[in-house]
Amino acid sequence: MEIIRSKEFKASRAWGAKDIANMNGITTRLHWTDQPYKWHINDGEEVFVVLDGVVEMQYRIDGKEETTILQTGDIFYASVGTEHVAHPQGEARILVVETAGSV
Repeated sequence: MEIIRSKEFKASRAWGAKDIANMNGITTRLHWTDQPYKWHINDGEEVFVVLDGVVEMQYRIDGKEETTILQTGDIFYASVGTEHVAHPQGEARILVVETAGSV
């Protein structure tokens, strides 16, 4: 049993994470960042939940780049093969649920 105060979490580096759970190969991690990630495609599906802050999410569909702004409480679901990159606008805390070992 653990209670996690996500707004108090801060990693020592961008995209640093606190591992919360690994359930049958699916991980749940709390990330802190103030820097963009990198363009990537996950090994499986990904659920990306903005817990604190604002994140510009860029993604590609059929080679065309799209952008959306995710506010606190918004959820981005990346299906298998969705190429995407997250650009926080200042500090952000993000809950990510994905296959263990995924990029």
